[in-house]
Amino acid sequence: FFFNDTATTEIYTEQIVGSVRCVQETGLKTTGSLGGVMKESMQIAYTYAKSFLYNKLNNQFLERNEVHIHAPEGAIPKDGPSAGLAITSALVSLALQRPIKQNVAMTGEISLRGKALKIGGVKEKILAAKREGIKEVILPTSNKDNLMDLPEYIREGIQYHFVEDYDQVFKILFPDTQ
Repeated sequence: FFFNDTATTEIYTEQIVGSVRCVQETGLKTTGSLGGVMKESMQIAYTYAKSFLYNKLNNQFLERNEVHIHAPEGAIPKDGPSAGLAITSALVSLALQRPIKQNVAMTGEISLRGKALKIGGVKEKILAAKREGIKEVILPTSNKDNLMDLPEYIREGIQYHFVEDYDQVFKILFPDTQ
């Protein structure tokens, strides 16, 4: 399962299934080229995703399974808080065993209560989304002014969704899920 944030970060998540026998553990394990802030962001995203799945969708996948997120050694080291919404979405997708809506990118940190938090580098992230052919971008509402400050030629060709919390992100990414 690959998931792209609006910059160049790739996150790989996988559930270990099949003939591999190991002690059943639960929780989040992170490895690879990650800084301290990114590890904290992943932990917050995991905690929120587990709560969201259990309380809103009656899904206990994260309660019952260990998830390992690895940022490959060759990846660009990430240590900024802007991937919380993307990581949460990757975990929800994994738990639901459903892919997210295609050609959608997102950026934004997430709080323990699921609020979409402001990030930096909006221009660079929108340019990266355009370069990748992304058609829709999810941004925290608190970054709307940052987007509107960009020239029209940078903003054009993309549909923007401004969100306050993860519930809004979920409705965009999984429109057919109640």
